[in-house]
Amino acid sequence: MDEATAGGTVDGVTVTDPATMKRAVSAAAIGNVTEWFDFGVYGYLATTIEAEFFPPGPLSQVAVFATFAIAFFFRPLGGLFFGPLGDRIGRTKVLSMTVILMALGTFLIGLIPSYASIGLAAPILLVCARVLQGFSTGGEYAGAMTFIAEYSPDRRRGFFGSFLELGTFVGYALGATIATVLPLVLSPEIMSSWGWRIPFFVALPLGIVGVYLRVRLEETPAFQTLLAESEKREGTAVKDGLKLIFTRYLPTFIMVGGIVVVWNVTNYMLTSYMPTYLETTVDQHGGTSIDSTTSSWLQIIVLWAAVFVIPLLGRLSDRIGRKPIMWTGAAGLIVLGVPMILLMQNGSVPTVFLGLLLMGALLICFSSTSPSTLPALFPTEIRYGGLSIAFNIFVSAFAGTVSLVMSALVLATGDLLWPGYYLIAAGVIGAITLYFLPETARRPLRDSRPAASSEAEARELARSGT
Repeated sequence: MDEATAGGTVDGVTVTDPATMKRAVSAAAIGNVTEWFDFGVYGYLATTIEAEFFPPGPLSQVAVFATFAIAFFFRPLGGLFFGPLGDRIGRTKVLSMTVILMALGTFLIGLIPSYASIGLAAPILLVCARVLQGFSTGGEYAGAMTFIAEYSPDRRRGFFGSFLELGTFVGYALGATIATVLPLVLSPEIMSSWGWRIPFFVALPLGIVGVYLRVRLEETPAFQTLLAESEKREGTAVKDGLKLIFTRYLPTFIMVGGIVVVWNVTNYMLTSYMPTYLETTVDQHGGTSIDSTTSSWLQIIVLWAAVFVIPLLGRLSDRIGRKPIMWTGAAGLIVLGVPMILLMQNGSVPTVFLGLLLMGALLICFSSTSPSTLPALFPTEIRYGGLSIAFNIFVSAFAGTVSLVMSALVLATGDLLWPGYYLIAAGVIGAITLYFLPETARRPLRDSRPAASSEAEARELARSGT
């Protein structure tokens, strides 16, 4: 019998020390806080960014969202670079690179002079900073999912995995809160001249904290096992990993993509497009908008509420399974897609809040379960690469472009219900994918040994053969 250590084994079952597990969750989640802090700031300062970096005109709003979306076209490149590299040299090293690059891209946005100062160079530099963010993010989220999943015991993977999305909502809510509070405490002159830059500067310290937490951790038990079983000093070669992803595991790749689409279309609809939709778009096309401060606070309340509910749903998924919770989300999008959007068009604060709350509730059905579901579908040798490539291709193609597509469709047709139609389509994709998706709760990761949080649990798993 092997001695149980952090990443050791008992009767062939991996045992992760609880203290190490907590550090692993914190190290993974801080990257998500950094990433989504930027999205929160960008989304809630979209009007300011439009005025600062773009010439005035009817297409300036579309230009802001196009700049937001352009980062997503570089996420697949980041996934192709960092994902297989993580399977080659290890999760910890690559995640330390991605978090600091991501924070640096956000920090640089705060340094760019305005369009009034340097003309077209301003939007060009903004695009460059967004490209850096997109490239680094391509290796961040899937790597963090892999990292937590490989450290987690089988019976609690849903709970621990949910903290990754808790980091998402904390980061976004923190960015949104700061972006909303600053105009209340700074004069309009200070806010427009330099105050809006403050939230972007905050990202760099967050990134430094992320690097500190990550470099202090050993590699995940699953990756250490892979190295021990290999004659090489490092993991899967990049060429071999890519070949496996697009041949043997192509069905898995597509299945991951389906979950990513329904999850992230809902995510970006709520967090990136709804601020502009509620504050300006509705009023421009026959509805009644609400003022920007009220809109911001309603969404911030929804986001902070999600922070507290996500771990509860993650824990629930360890008991009843991931799929029942995901089915609730997909069915809800199909049935409530249009009604949610109708609630947000009359300018009434209670009905707008109800619409946002419903959308947030359906989103966390996926946010609480996907981080523990998706890593379980790939084997250790290509887990980081497979997840990175699949996640970023489908996010870039269908989710990161939500704000741009919605803005263009509503502008072209005048139909304010396009967000509802889009959510229904996402729900249908999610339902089809769930039909084929295997249940992963309380089971080992694919092609991995069972994992437990204590010696007693390890012996129980060994006796039961699961």
